[in-house]
Amino acid sequence: MIGIEHYLVAAAALFVIGVFGIFLNRKNIIVILMSVELILLSANINLVAFSAYLGDLGGQIFSLFILTVAAAEAAIGLAILVCYHRNRGTIQVEDVNVLRG
Repeated sequence: MIGIEHYLVAAAALFVIGVFGIFLNRKNIIVILMSVELILLSANINLVAFSAYLGDLGGQIFSLFILTVAAAEAAIGLAILVCYHRNRGTIQVEDVNVLRG
C-alpha cells in the first residue's frame, strides 16, 4: 500500500528538481517558469497527501486554488514572453532588465 511517505518523497523530489532547474539554468525564462510550476506542483502534492491522510477536504480545495493561480501565472508569463520576443528577438534573462513601459 502506498503511504503518505511515498507522496512526501515524490513531492520533495519534484521540489528539488524545480529548485535545481532555477539555479542551474538562469539564462532561459521558459525553463525558469517550468521549474516554478514544478515547485507549485510539489506543494499541491503535499496538500493533497496531508488532506487525504487527515481526512479533511481543506487541502484539496486549497490545491485547486493553487492550480488555478498557477495556470493564470503561466498564461500571463508566456504572453509577456511572446510580446517580449516579438519586440527584442530574444528571451534571455540578461536582456529582460531593459524593459520600459
